[in-house]
Amino acid sequence: LTCAFRKGSGVRLARGSSVLRQSTRRDQSNEKSSSVCFMSLDGMPSEILLNIFSYLDAVSLLCTGCVSRRFYHLASDNFIWIKIYSAAFSSKRSHWKVKTVEETATSVSVLSVEDKEVGYWKKEYITKQISSVKAALAHILKPVNPYTGLPVKTKEALRLSGLGWAIILREKSGKEHIMQHVDLSLNDTSVTVMWYGKNWPCLAMLSTLDLCGVTPVFMDRYKTPDPNGPRWLSLIAKYDLSHLSKSTMVGCDRLKEDGLAFVMANLHFHRLVERSTLGSATIPYVLPPHSPFVDDSPEYGLQGYQLHIDMHGGGIFYLCSTFRNLFSRKGCIENGYVKFMAISLKNNREHLPLIGKVGLAWRTNVFDGFIERCSVVDVTLLDEHRKPFWCVSSPVCMRSAAYPSDGPNFLGHTYCVDYMDTEGGVHAELVWIEETEEYFLISLALYLSVAKINHWFGTKY
Repeated sequence: LTCAFRKGSGVRLARGSSVLRQSTRRDQSNEKSSSVCFMSLDGMPSEILLNIFSYLDAVSLLCTGCVSRRFYHLASDNFIWIKIYSAAFSSKRSHWKVKTVEETATSVSVLSVEDKEVGYWKKEYITKQISSVKAALAHILKPVNPYTGLPVKTKEALRLSGLGWAIILREKSGKEHIMQHVDLSLNDTSVTVMWYGKNWPCLAMLSTLDLCGVTPVFMDRYKTPDPNGPRWLSLIAKYDLSHLSKSTMVGCDRLKEDGLAFVMANLHFHRLVERSTLGSATIPYVLPPHSPFVDDSPEYGLQGYQLHIDMHGGGIFYLCSTFRNLFSRKGCIENGYVKFMAISLKNNREHLPLIGKVGLAWRTNVFDGFIERCSVVDVTLLDEHRKPFWCVSSPVCMRSAAYPSDGPNFLGHTYCVDYMDTEGGVHAELVWIEETEEYFLISLALYLSVAKINHWFGTKY
């Protein structure tokens, strides 16, 4: 997750025009006459409101229930919702005659209505709708690409489900600000999500940031999801904003003051739909238990890896490469990690050029900029069985280095890129060639946690 800060800005509001003032006077003069024929909907008898509500669909009923406590109670009526439930999930459907809603409800009259608490059939309908959406997504994601180890139709699943993402900014006082994503871009193995606007809360007042997936309860592949329709949240990650420091900085632009300009999240496709839909608003999705692949090979778990790495920023790809048959030895284990070499500094034939000027381009509705020598790195690592072993998408920066860590000096300035977490890490070294004005990737090392390898393969390194 990436946050950017901006200068504070003010907004002027112009005073109303003469046309607006004249319109206001006309409204005031006609207030008495219009109020005579005006009748409050809330003042109607409950029987009439129930009859009106019976003509509404599920989305409209749920929105109506947000008006007031009385409307919430009436819009949860079991007789209304059992009709909706029966029409949507009737087990017996005739191919010769289409039943009306009333006939369908009568056919399931054996189901108890009066004995259930108010809202029972509404909850049953919503629960079954959520289950059907999850089942449909699981079916779409079932085919897996044997070369990438990722679902073939991840982008289609995102489009059909109407899946989006939201951030919940929580102030130290407990006040919450929920913001839906404004923009997103789909990459080869990840999605970049952006939030920006003019009405950000003060950064100094914020304590936490929650990143959640937002999924419509009612999915229709032939219709665009209703932006005001019911949705459920799935917590992906929680971040503590009360201890932000320079150690978390990956780059800087011309923005100076401590105000939020935008928030960017880079999410890898691996288990993305599950993480964005199968959790709750407070508990993230938990991966299913893993059963180790047992093998008697002495170097089992240290060979046969396939690495795919992308480096991009602002929709521009600087690097897109695949490295096969990566292997290591027990002697390469150090500080709890195993080292795998994808590009050797001493082998010039393995060195790769980076395309374009490396940097992270960003744009909001107010600002735009370019953070030099920063980018997003997507790592997809498959084990020897072509199963995703370690997948991550994260912003990184190129830091100046005096000279390459091992090998000859190059005629150009050297930079290094590092990423590390509890499961793995990447160390890359690049050199800037002044004559051709391009970066060359001269070394690429992969580090995998010994604990992760032992858990995955059942080994005891």
